[in-house]
Amino acid sequence: MSKRRTFTPEFKAQVVLEELSGIKNKAEICREYRLRPQVFSRWQEEFLERAPEIFATKRSRGDEQERIAELEQMVGRLTMQLETAKKVSNVLTSLSSGKGR
Repeated sequence: MSKRRTFTPEFKAQVVLEELSGIKNKAEICREYRLRPQVFSRWQEEFLERAPEIFATKRSRGDEQERIAELEQMVGRLTMQLETAKKVSNVLTSLSSGKGR
């Protein structure tokens, strides 16, 4: 039984870029890395289909950063409110226990 080889996404991208940049042709790549042409073609097709996502994620990262900033501000406000509530609670507790004496 032969084991299936697994390849990292980085390796797949490197191999596809070698062909796209003209460093090597498809046949050379398949021989060097012992890949079936169908496997290489599938990698290349997936790479080209997902290429636009690289540029789209920059915009969404900006949105994510904006959302993170909003949430951090909210955490700050809630922390301040909690600290204030604790102080008021301590003052009220001390006043009520002081009156009882």
